[in-house]
Amino acid sequence: MILEVAMLNIVPGQSQAFEIAFKEASKIIASTNGYVRHELQKCLEVDNKYLLLVWWQTLEDHTIGFRGSDDYQRWKTLLHHFYDPFPTVEHYTQIDLG
Repeated sequence: MILEVAMLNIVPGQSQAFEIAFKEASKIIASTNGYVRHELQKCLEVDNKYLLLVWWQTLEDHTIGFRGSDDYQRWKTLLHHFYDPFPTVEHYTQIDLG
């Protein structure tokens, strides 16, 4: 399993509108092949800062499947205008500590 991590800085004053749009966008990503689950966390110290966590079955489910889909174009339309600056997205894999 792969964890996608993105720190989202939202244009000041747009947090409420972003959260409303994200609820709609959540339906889009949740219907993607290889999607496992996601969380959106709001920073307590910085009002317009969020952490997006998305679990995927494989890296390609995100980078090729989702980003190459028509659904991703709808995701972009709903969300990308809220970001300032545009977020860096990173992918992580769990380390077996046992």
